[in-house]
Amino acid sequence: MNESNQVRPDDLSSLPEKSCPAGEHRPIETDAPALRAQGAESNADRDPEPVAEKRAKVRVEYKHSLATRWMHWINFPLLFVMIYSGILIYWADSQHEGLNAHHVYRVGIGDWTLFRLFPRWFYNDFHLKYQLAEGLAYHFFFMWFFALNGIAYVLYTFLSGEWRNLIPTWHSFAGAFHVLLHDLGLSKRSLPEQKFNDAQRVAYTGVVLMGMGSLLTGLAIYKPTQLHIITTLLGGYEMARWFHFWLTLSYVAFFLVHVAQVIRAGWNNFRAMLIGYQVVPVEPVNKEEISNGSDALGR
Repeated sequence: MNESNQVRPDDLSSLPEKSCPAGEHRPIETDAPALRAQGAESNADRDPEPVAEKRAKVRVEYKHSLATRWMHWINFPLLFVMIYSGILIYWADSQHEGLNAHHVYRVGIGDWTLFRLFPRWFYNDFHLKYQLAEGLAYHFFFMWFFALNGIAYVLYTFLSGEWRNLIPTWHSFAGAFHVLLHDLGLSKRSLPEQKFNDAQRVAYTGVVLMGMGSLLTGLAIYKPTQLHIITTLLGGYEMARWFHFWLTLSYVAFFLVHVAQVIRAGWNNFRAMLIGYQVVPVEPVNKEEISNGSDALGR
């Protein structure tokens, strides 16, 4: 063979390097062993990585639609005004305690009264005025907005399919009791993953039914002659007032429990009612599992 075509190792240093862009070094084949040795030395200086390192992950979920959030926050001040104006009407009814039997706004059976929610000292100590005209004006004006907002919410819930997540099933009542035990710390069993738990399904559906009841009893009180059929079905004018009054107290009880549960749930749950999204934690995943999964996909 022609020895002129053979290159001795001693002559490698005299070979010209291949052209490459400025600032970039393209190693030739003879540099590979040195690079591998250098890489091994640098890797040896590093701390060994754990075999299975866990990474915490979260995901953002869309929970409440824009329509649900709007109707929720519109209903809040409306319900407050309705309860406030109703209290003004209640105070006016209590102005002359000796002139009527007060069979409506009290707790008792027949003519026997266990207690009245606001005794006379309550009005005297707080210097409350009996503002019947103002209470009736606010009540009859804002009740139409309260009714329209409630009707819009019911229509949206059924047309959008949200009722599937809201209406309780036969198992929801037993599940609501389990949620109660869990919230009180008496049960360690975890709750199932769902948009609304069983207690929320029962409570939120109950509030919608209470709204319908308040609307019907309010109309029976507002127009007892024109809507005499509704008034008669409710047991008469006094019974319609009785139902209307205790529905209002039920709203107050629901509001107190609802606010307490929102505080207990924390900012993430409250933020979902503001912007529609909530942050949901995901189970930590091992890097080793991810690499094995990617290897399996690549094969």
